[in-house]
Amino acid sequence: MIRDLCEGQLEGGEIGSTEITFTPGKIKGGTHIADTKTAGSVCLLMQVAMPCVLFAASPSELRLKGGTNAEMAPQIDYTVMVFKPIAEKFNFTFDCDIKKRGYYPQGGGEVIVQMSPVKQLSPINLTERGTVTKIYGRAFVAGVLPIKLVKEMSSAAVRCIRKEIRDLYINIQPVQEPDHQAFGNGSGIIIVAETSTGCLLAGSSLGKRGKNSDKVGIEAAEMLLRNLKHGGAVDDYLQDQLIIFMALANGVSRIKSGPITLHTQTAIHFAEQLTKAKFTVTKSEEEDSAKDAYIIECQGTGMMNSSL
Repeated sequence: MIRDLCEGQLEGGEIGSTEITFTPGKIKGGTHIADTKTAGSVCLLMQVAMPCVLFAASPSELRLKGGTNAEMAPQIDYTVMVFKPIAEKFNFTFDCDIKKRGYYPQGGGEVIVQMSPVKQLSPINLTERGTVTKIYGRAFVAGVLPIKLVKEMSSAAVRCIRKEIRDLYINIQPVQEPDHQAFGNGSGIIIVAETSTGCLLAGSSLGKRGKNSDKVGIEAAEMLLRNLKHGGAVDDYLQDQLIIFMALANGVSRIKSGPITLHTQTAIHFAEQLTKAKFTVTKSEEEDSAKDAYIIECQGTGMMNSSL
């Protein structure tokens, strides 16, 4: 997909290959189609394409096909509810139209992302967590799965959160995905906590055969509570997704996170290899020592879009 986006050359991009050679050309806008032909995540395709199309010569439309709610990747709901509003603080915007949802193992989902290029990205500062002001979410079933699973997931999640947070109304929307907007069978839940400073942290989980729907709800709730405990302004999953934008932005970006994940360490390593960005990670001092929070700081490269 990236090869096609920038009229580049790619050698060794096949299964079993241990080495690739990629020579990029000029990034062009327009319509680009990428189809995993499996439940491979459309959100991961989006993550790869987005930093490129931001520096294209004209607006882009990405037609991405595969899994929208797949294991080992952000659910499309996470991308829209958490990633999008925070990533747009770098001073770009995108539209994400979910045409059809697709689940493991067949995939079959389709998402259309529209995005205009920018001259330069602005740095961000996400270090003030604030207090949790609302908790909301979405629990869904699709295909032949009964709607009662939604109630079971939601109730279990709410019960779990209530043990820690008693005073907030928790609004989890129950959804039966319409047949024409979903391919195959799937179920899952995402729960988002919004704070007084506009931070968004989430927990999510997917149903699968043989997995009790109460367990799905509890998993999502526990993930959310874990992310609220460390005192960071981003959750464990947003942490690594912001690294590339910090590296490209013009100026110093700072985010406060929980313990640094292996994904984030990897993202920082490659961002530093491929750009002149410099990252530092320090333990956050201002909290009570019970909290395990870190500050990720980056002196961005101030990448300019030469076409604009």
